[in-house]
Amino acid sequence: MTLRGRHAENLAALFLQQQGLKLVARNYRCRFGEIDLIAREGNTLVFVEVRMRASDQFGGAAASITAGKRRKLLRTARHYLAGATRALPCRFDALLVSGADNSVEWLKNAFGE
Repeated sequence: MTLRGRHAENLAALFLQQQGLKLVARNYRCRFGEIDLIAREGNTLVFVEVRMRASDQFGGAAASITAGKRRKLLRTARHYLAGATRALPCRFDALLVSGADNSVEWLKNAFGE
């Protein structure tokens, strides 16, 4: 992971904690891919993709989450849930970090899965 990527994930983790979420895992990896952050908001498990872009040129951070990336996240989340002790409601969020000013935009249920 690059230094910028690590910085973006640290900002995102801090942001989520400030919003009352409890971090469960960071950089969960399996053969299907990686999930940047996994958190709990109440009784909901939240899988979080963190994206940072220096500018909005070429569509910005949100546009960089392609259909292929969403499929990999879903498969990775299913792998994570297969090892869970109990079933919880879950959702996929995206945290978009601006490289210009480190602002964070939180897209809840970003993938509608």
